[in-house]
Amino acid sequence: MLAIVAAIIFGLGFLLDLLNVGLGGGISGTTFMLLGLTLLALHQAGIGTASVKSYGGWRGRTRR
Repeated sequence: MLAIVAAIIFGLGFLLDLLNVGLGGGISGTTFMLLGLTLLALHQAGIGTASVKSYGGWRGRTRR
């Protein structure tokens, strides 16, 4: 999930950088790039990822 958000943030930062546009208060393309890198680092660390634990599933249960 964080990787998708990071991709969107990178896209916005890229567009802001191409158009040389800043969003008041010092928010520029570089800010979006750094935010995207932070989100990717969190994703790589395993934060924000959903893990499905296997409990044996269907095949482990038998009815007698």
